[in-house]
Amino acid sequence: MKNPRRHFWSVILLAAMSAAGFAQTPSGNPAGRWLAENIRGGGVIDRLQTILELGTDGAVSGTGGCNIMSGRARISGDTIGFGPIASTRKACSPAVMNQEAGFFSALEDARTWQLDRVRRKLILLDMNGRAVLVFAQM
Repeated sequence: MKNPRRHFWSVILLAAMSAAGFAQTPSGNPAGRWLAENIRGGGVIDRLQTILELGTDGAVSGTGGCNIMSGRARISGDTIGFGPIASTRKACSPAVMNQEAGFFSALEDARTWQLDRVRRKLILLDMNGRAVLVFAQM
């Protein structure tokens, strides 16, 4: 027998998340602070924070997981392109460096973006419409 009380709380939580939407992110703009959850379908290393911060003016900052980055993004409608990204050059473990290299490569390949307001996700897609990066809103 299903627990009706559990279902009730799930509905309330889902409704609250839907009503909140992306309160910190303007409608139709991917600006915000985002935590990478998936890079090219390969997931990410647990407890390693790969962060993308997008400003409403196209400023880009964050970290690949080891190195701090900065640069610019061109955002027009649902298209996005990242200009040259500058980063520090610290060395970390090979696994961290591999994830960071994949992250920077995926940013280069990103051409369009989508927001999933209910799940609070930013998805960057390549020119073939494949998701190259999936982020959770921070």
